Amino acid sequence: MYTVLDIETTGGKYNEEGITEIAIHKFDGHNVVDKFISLVNPEKDIQPFVVKLTGINNKMLQSAPKFHEVAKRIVEITEDTVLVAHNAQFDYRILRTEFRRLGYEYERKTICTVDLSKKLLPDAESHSLGKLVRSLGIAVSDRHRANGDALATLKLFKLLLAKDSEKEIIKTVLREASTGELSERLLDIVESLPSATGVFYMYNKDGEIIYLSRSNNIKKRVNQQFIKPGSRARKLQKETRKVTFEKTGSELIAQLKEYEELKRIRPRYNQPKGKLFTHGIYKEKDDKGVIHLKINMLYKNSKPIITFNGTESGASFMQKLSNEIASKKDNIWAYNDEIEKLLLKYSIGNRSLVIIDNGREIGEQSVIYIRNGVYIGYGFCELNHQINNIHILESIITPAKGDANTNHFITSHLRKKGNHKIVELNP
Repeated sequence: MYTVLDIETTGGKYNEEGITEIAIHKFDGHNVVDKFISLVNPEKDIQPFVVKLTGINNKMLQSAPKFHEVAKRIVEITEDTVLVAHNAQFDYRILRTEFRRLGYEYERKTICTVDLSKKLLPDAESHSLGKLVRSLGIAVSDRHRANGDALATLKLFKLLLAKDSEKEIIKTVLREASTGELSERLLDIVESLPSATGVFYMYNKDGEIIYLSRSNNIKKRVNQQFIKPGSRARKLQKETRKVTFEKTGSELIAQLKEYEELKRIRPRYNQPKGKLFTHGIYKEKDDKGVIHLKINMLYKNSKPIITFNGTESGASFMQKLSNEIASKKDNIWAYNDEIEKLLLKYSIGNRSLVIIDNGREIGEQSVIYIRNGVYIGYGFCELNHQINNIHILESIITPAKGDANTNHFITSHLRKKGNHKIVELNP
């Protein structure tokens, strides 16, 4: 559990500053579950340059609660959480200073989004909050006010969590959490999970991922793992100390993410598979120049246009193509042209495009980025200009390594699913 916060102060000498406004959003890694926002009477004057920067003046704070009046609420909302802030060292120091004045030793673990962004977004021109979120196309309002900056930090942190493919953020938090026997907590773990599309991760007591999988109903799938019979399943159940999840909204992103994570992490209880398709469509022309499509088993160094995991799915797709071009058979050139269009529609080829699909929540979209026929990665956005601006798009994307299997997943999705939108990008 995290608490994303921002504090505005009076300014002044080091360790003599007072808090003028505080905003705290309690965040479970997916949703805000509680929040506290308040002006605070610092019982001292605000520096003129701070008034100009924040718009908060002394008159506004005369009737605001003093810090000792909100201290209990701050302790309660941040209890058993990790504090997240942009330049966390500053906000944490200010909080601890205020609590010390009350004779209370306030201690929490912290995560700094400046440090995280330097690691996960190394190519950003600036890692200041305003410039960074602007470069990522994140909508922000009320800059230099506590809640505006806290919300900007929250959106940035969500993006960084998605970018953290090594799971270092979660692992660090898990290692510091207390652990115990899980047998009495299995039900609690399942109840904490959503019935949503995404990828889930099972961890042992050392914070090591020992199993991961995708599902369009995470809660149901994890419950199945916990009631599954067999000695191997019982070992997994016994070793599991924590289950985390990442919503994707998109089934395709869940599939791509699962495949990428299995290759990279190689969990003890499930391993990546090899080539996931066996057949492909191949194109050739006869003496009259008419295009013919054939389904064959894959052979060495072959380059099929579209791949399938068996002859049955290949034959079904060929029938679909045949139905779509039936009216063009009397004209060779119209027939050939229609085949080429359909093959382009259902394959990646050398195209540069974005597949837009369901997001993790209302108002959000998922994006899958393909450049010159190669899968580059995925991301999430709220605004269309994040897709249309290639620089912003590449900044919000979580990079991945495309290969024949990822191309197979993507083309299979294009053939079978209709709930996506495709945006062709200029070369």
